Amino acid sequence: MAPINSKRTLRRDLLLAAGLLGLGADVAIISLTEIQASHLDQMAQATPEPSATPAESKPGGTRPTTPAPEPARPDVEAQKEGAKPALPPAPAEKVAPTMERK
Repeated sequence: MAPINSKRTLRRDLLLAAGLLGLGADVAIISLTEIQASHLDQMAQATPEPSATPAESKPGGTRPTTPAPEPARPDVEAQKEGAKPALPPAPAEKVAPTMERK
């Protein structure tokens, strides 16, 4: 026969579980109503009508051109003048052998 304390524990656990389940359902309902309410506040943005003429092209774009970009590895003449490469040389195991001409 089960002790009386076990019935009290079971009843308390069931009441706690039912309360948490009800609380979770309340939170879900409140969240869904807020989502629907915020959806009504938003307005759709109209797209502009396409024009007959294309957009005017701008040379250079919006990218800054000063200072001018430099190559990672300067050519041989620039290296003779003292330019240093921005990247170190690749390790020997990562350099492919030269291709043979057919």
